[in-house]
Amino acid sequence: MVDPNELCELVERVAARHLSPTALPGADEIHKDDGSIVTLTDDAIQNDIESVLGERYPDIPFIGEEMPHALQVSVVGSNASRFWVLDPLDGTTNFVAGFPFYGVSLALVEEGAAVVGVVHDPLRGETFSAARGRGALLNGTPLRPHTVQRLGQCVANIDYKRLTRPLADRLVRSPPYRSQRNLGSCVLEWCWLAAGRFQLYLHGGQKLWDYAAGSLILAEAGGAASGFEGRMLDCHSLSKRSVIAAASPELHALWSGWITRQGCLSVPAGGAGQGG
Repeated sequence: MVDPNELCELVERVAARHLSPTALPGADEIHKDDGSIVTLTDDAIQNDIESVLGERYPDIPFIGEEMPHALQVSVVGSNASRFWVLDPLDGTTNFVAGFPFYGVSLALVEEGAAVVGVVHDPLRGETFSAARGRGALLNGTPLRPHTVQRLGQCVANIDYKRLTRPLADRLVRSPPYRSQRNLGSCVLEWCWLAAGRFQLYLHGGQKLWDYAAGSLILAEAGGAASGFEGRMLDCHSLSKRSVIAAASPELHALWSGWITRQGCLSVPAGGAGQGG
């Protein structure tokens, strides 16, 4: 049995080593083939966590965002009943720019679903965690379900650049919510939704490492999520997934219903995950 507290300590320790608030990011950035940014810090965090997990759990395969795609496919497409999923630094563009919103995410996937998830925010000293069926925590304190009942009362986090132009236009011109933000780190956005810091979430394309831990934390905090097509998010594939999420099942039904009625949900081809 994997102890979520042990994973929290591991992620916090590695993040403290590489993501000091006084660090000067940016000098080590390079651009990947898809145009997104990666830094030596991403690689260092991934290498450290992979090494520790390999020693403690040698029978559990590992994938990280910065691994070669072929290696990722070899794990997700294999017959492994469980594997680790790591995003070593989600919000790399924020990190490089000095915008204080980025995090580290680690999940354990079993039979295509996340069963343990940890997301750490090194700048605020916040660690969100969840184990399936055992609730979600923020620094050890349970996250509670939220009671906002109308879309018009909500704050939404929207990633516009991955939406179709007609849908983005309608959200700008006739939003059903009272206010909107976009913060630039999927893994933390899931957790801020779970904590009730906003109530609605919309994203046109996330990879497995963007949502594995965060979607579990949201679900265990009483929230709900699906793709644009209405299917629940799962961890069977490396393909990008669209996300409609809310702080409660009731809000999710209202939010997804409003979006569906707009009739313009086709996700544009291409586009990287938000982690860059």
